[in-house]
Amino acid sequence: MKHRVALVATAAAVLVIAGGTAAVSTASAAATGCSATYTVVSQWQGGFQGGVSFTNLGDPLTSWKLEFDFPGAAQKVSQGWNATWTQSGAHVTATSLGWNGAVPTGGTVSSLGFTGSWSGSNPLPTSFSVNGQACNGPSTPPTTPPTTPPTTPPTTPPPGGAAPALHVSGNKLVTAAGKTYRLLGVNRSSGEFACVQGKGMWDGSPTGQAGIDAMKAWNIHAVRIPLNEDCWLGLSGTPSGTAYQSEVKAYADALAANGITPIIDLHWTHGQYTGNISACSDVNATCQKPMPDMQYAPRFWTGVANMFKGNNAVVFDLFNEPYPDASNNWSDMTAAWTCLRDGGTCTGITYEVAGMQDLLDAVRATGATNVVMTAGLTWTNDLSQWLTYKPRDTTGNLMASWHSYNFNACITAACWDSQIGAVAAQVPVQAGEIGQDTCAHDYIDKVMAWADANGVGYTAWTWNPWGCTGGNVLIEDFNGTPTKTYGEGFKAHLLTVNP
Repeated sequence: MKHRVALVATAAAVLVIAGGTAAVSTASAAATGCSATYTVVSQWQGGFQGGVSFTNLGDPLTSWKLEFDFPGAAQKVSQGWNATWTQSGAHVTATSLGWNGAVPTGGTVSSLGFTGSWSGSNPLPTSFSVNGQACNGPSTPPTTPPTTPPTTPPTTPPPGGAAPALHVSGNKLVTAAGKTYRLLGVNRSSGEFACVQGKGMWDGSPTGQAGIDAMKAWNIHAVRIPLNEDCWLGLSGTPSGTAYQSEVKAYADALAANGITPIIDLHWTHGQYTGNISACSDVNATCQKPMPDMQYAPRFWTGVANMFKGNNAVVFDLFNEPYPDASNNWSDMTAAWTCLRDGGTCTGITYEVAGMQDLLDAVRATGATNVVMTAGLTWTNDLSQWLTYKPRDTTGNLMASWHSYNFNACITAACWDSQIGAVAAQVPVQAGEIGQDTCAHDYIDKVMAWADANGVGYTAWTWNPWGCTGGNVLIEDFNGTPTKTYGEGFKAHLLTVNP
């Protein structure tokens, strides 16, 4: 798996020692300088987790730059936290972040951690400096090195402000200040089946501050909220209509107030479908249809856009997973892409289809300028012709939606480079769903590494305590206890990256 060498994480907590206790020795420089400590927290074949701390023995600092050299040519920093980590050759630099740059005389900066790789041997650095002042001295490895990488994430994020207003600039999603911003987080399933399966709103799970705090402890900055057309419009079930809408707004507002971007997703829609690969023939919105319906879907988006217009911290995902190519048995891909964009009468679908242009027009007709995500084909895994068939948007606030699971067709870096990367070079791309059905995290690790290197955001499926035997379930409970090992792997990675 390829990692970027330079990674930033605004997270502050004590390092977790996995598999053994690390012995630590400290070396001090002159009274005008610093003392530094280097610790090998854990080590396994080919990899390790390291930690560095230093004490300021001179004048107060407003920012700092810690530097050291690895003795071995094969020693590399893979991921780091609590500093901006870079490496050039053997030379490693960790630079302060905005929240931990100030260090008083006698103050200590701890928990500067990283994971790294090695080959042959993993010798210890012996020379350190802070802002050019030497802090020399020996360091020691763990007394009992473990044989496997740690799965417990090493950090917890600091509190933040409200979610930023967002817009598109070129191929980037940016804040009002022009800062590039990626949507990194989770899906929060249940709004798509709340009223139609009689399970109550949010499947009885908490949406208050405690539940949001559990998400923040994972460094979650985006939550995709799947919704149901019938529930929103009050066509069936309970809660529905105004009661359902009020719950959605309250949850989205609470997330945004806590620095988490809500992504409103139209997941289940009206319209009877009995064609190729039909999972459910119910005319009501009780399952995933190949395309949204013209009868109700534009009304859904008119209502959502009116509710959130003026609040560009909220993002709209027009339709979950289109598959009009499957409905025509992949016999005419041009027709399938045309159906996706323009709707109307589509082969294999008996109801009138609302295309992505119809839904986008419904949003923009309200005056809403929120960023809008629009999908590709084959359950949102195929973006090969997205640029050719993208809908017209007068605001320019349009981004591509992509889903990636280990059982999809496009599952290799070569496919992502040629297909997804081509789109990401021109517009922002968001992997609205990533996951794997094995309860491991090897596949999503590859997806996230590629996405991190290519500026693509991602939200994993799903923040629900349903047990991971079927895969794609991140938590054991709404306190945020991660599942083994899928949830553990995703949480550990999420804590090393920032929007």
